[in-house]
Amino acid sequence: MRRVLPSLPALTVFEASARHGSFTRAAEELNLSQSAVSKRVASLEDFLGTPLFERVRQRIVLTEAGQHYLARIREALEIMEEATMETLAFRSGGSILNIATLPSFGNRWLLPRIGRFTEAYPQVALNVMARQWPFDLTQENIDAAILYAASPWPGGPSERLLSEEVIPVCAPGFLAMPTLEALSAVPLLHHRARPRAWQHWLEAGGASGVNAYRGSRFEQFDMIIRAAIAGAGVGLVPRFMVAEELAAGLLEAPFPRGMKSAESYYLVYPERKRSLPALQLFRAWILEEAQPGGAEAGHS
Repeated sequence: MRRVLPSLPALTVFEASARHGSFTRAAEELNLSQSAVSKRVASLEDFLGTPLFERVRQRIVLTEAGQHYLARIREALEIMEEATMETLAFRSGGSILNIATLPSFGNRWLLPRIGRFTEAYPQVALNVMARQWPFDLTQENIDAAILYAASPWPGGPSERLLSEEVIPVCAPGFLAMPTLEALSAVPLLHHRARPRAWQHWLEAGGASGVNAYRGSRFEQFDMIIRAAIAGAGVGLVPRFMVAEELAAGLLEAPFPRGMKSAESYYLVYPERKRSLPALQLFRAWILEEAQPGGAEAGHS
């Protein structure tokens, strides 16, 4: 069935004109004449049967239909560009693997190790994307993801990578007296997705009289770690994420007691992706990295 599509040059001219609010500036970007840009936009409007721009003083402004069309076309152009760049990687016999990871896990665990993968498998180019769970792994252009959950992902194969132990950390000297009671007088730094973490840690230590919900909340552990270094409070974070800061003296752990989390980190992927050669290589590599004591991975 023939698709109802305008020409790609007309779409690129439309997107550039909308972005600049000017046919002249779009023409300069695309190395076209101003009249050529105007004609392509007019041709697109004729094809759609509706005006996409209106003139307001010396500028062109999107109509309501133009605004709607731009949002969808811009997304489509970005997808086409990304697909083209990925396919170019195959020219030299390589392959692409799209990996989604939780932001802090990616920054603190995956990326410091990623050089070992690229050295071992130079033919595989990794596209690493930060994602907050939940997201639709089956609908997005993602081959595998690393998520944090209490049980394996029901949507496809799951490989358990790491468990996790959380510990309180703060700037050196932030707590004059490292006692549980002292925590009642300082801000506690919370991860937004783990609102009861401090309560569980305090209860396990027999603390009483400490408001476990007082303090600021953050979207990512990276934010908590930076806030703690800046003296904003005491954060409860995974031990493996702050190993470097503790060793460098940027943070201290005023209480030696950790708390093992009920959840774990998993590598997950749709069943239809299982046989991808690049995914098979990545799966074997990351499982080896996650082994206790293997490839410096035993931090949780």
